[in-house]
Amino acid sequence: MKLGAFSISLAVKSLQKSKEFYETLGFTKFAGTMEHNYLIMKNGNSLIGLFQGMFENNILTFNPGWDENANALEEFDDVRSIQKHLKENHIKLEKEADETTSGPASIVFFDPDGNTILIDQHV
Repeated sequence: MKLGAFSISLAVKSLQKSKEFYETLGFTKFAGTMEHNYLIMKNGNSLIGLFQGMFENNILTFNPGWDENANALEEFDDVRSIQKHLKENHIKLEKEADETTSGPASIVFFDPDGNTILIDQHV
């Protein structure tokens, strides 16, 4: 299964302090704005999303159809195909994609330890 780019989305208390901290670790702003309360920070192939006031817990995020530079991939597994596979394997979905559509969609589910997993397709 091809899940696309991986990042961790962190629920931060202070976007400014988190930005400065991750810059100290060599990350630079890749996307987002302070005004919209989120930044995507990049260091090589590593991506960290910093989100202030948007959600409670940290989220493991996969982006089918994108590489780590948000470039469209020629081949990838559509989120609806991934959803079908998960359902066939008895993984309970918290949020499902509309299987009658194509293009951008997302699904949400939890791993056995309660960590949130977001599969967020933008293409």
